[in-house]
Amino acid sequence: MLVAGLVIALAVPALTVVAAHAASVSTTTALTAGTLSGCVQPLTVTVAAGGSPVTSGTVTINDQFEGNTVQLATAALSSSGTASPSVTLAAGSHSLTASFTGITGYAASTSSAVLVSVATECEFTVDVSNFNPASTAVNTLTLTAGQTGSFIITVAPSVEFTSTLTAPMFVTLSCTGLPDGASCVATPENLEILSTTPESCPSGSLASACPPTSTMVIETYAASTVKATPPTKLGNRSHPIAWAFLLPGALSLGGLAFGARRRRWLNRLSLLALVGLVTLLGTTACNPRYYYLNHGPPINPATPPGTYTVTVSAQSSNGVTALTHSTTFVLVVN
Repeated sequence: MLVAGLVIALAVPALTVVAAHAASVSTTTALTAGTLSGCVQPLTVTVAAGGSPVTSGTVTINDQFEGNTVQLATAALSSSGTASPSVTLAAGSHSLTASFTGITGYAASTSSAVLVSVATECEFTVDVSNFNPASTAVNTLTLTAGQTGSFIITVAPSVEFTSTLTAPMFVTLSCTGLPDGASCVATPENLEILSTTPESCPSGSLASACPPTSTMVIETYAASTVKATPPTKLGNRSHPIAWAFLLPGALSLGGLAFGARRRRWLNRLSLLALVGLVTLLGTTACNPRYYYLNHGPPINPATPPGTYTVTVSAQSSNGVTALTHSTTFVLVVN
């Protein structure tokens, strides 16, 4: 404004323009359950927005079980907008939901509940993998007699089960069904199941996502090729086979003398029969020892060839009842 030759500047407040943030697009999360296999429930989660798949972000699987909400698993969405986690469930009725956590531009959403009923007791599952030597057949270990093989045992507890533990639980590993001349050893033999995430697991992961493992070694045996040498005979010491004949003979002479004094023919006949029996028993008892001293022990046989179904078991006990779960694999011995 110009007043009497003076220029007066009027202060005008600065105009601030606030850009409105684009609203997050609503999403739809759908959960479907596949065929239950024992304790393992496969799931498929689909997240879409306006009919198009959401190709990034994560989904969380929750379970309403016995009045508690338990987080079972998390999974990342694929480029098709789906995730396919599998969860291990305890025996009982479950109400499963999938929740999309939301990302920039897409809102979070939760699926409708899917009801699943599990009849099998599933505190933990036992699985075998990483067979060495490797085989093209599934869960198969092929060995030649005298060869050693190994595989990994994984004991995976269900989240519902670990959430009920008040102290660590130990399970003992074993195997049955091996052929004669074969053995199995697990290292470690006892595995610890914790109610919390083990220190060896990645930070923030669930305890069920980092289960304890053990290595089991299967050993077979080849036939021995060198026969064992019989023990060295002892100098001029009396031979046991001689005693087997002399001792019964001495007894018979004494018996005959006694019978002659008594002049009873029946006693003589009884003594003769007894002498014959003792002599026969003595020579029979010496036969194994004589064979061993002169021929040595037999050659050890090889593990018999064949196809065997071997059961790997994990057992734990709370002091009252034993919890046992197992799996099988095929052992082929050539």
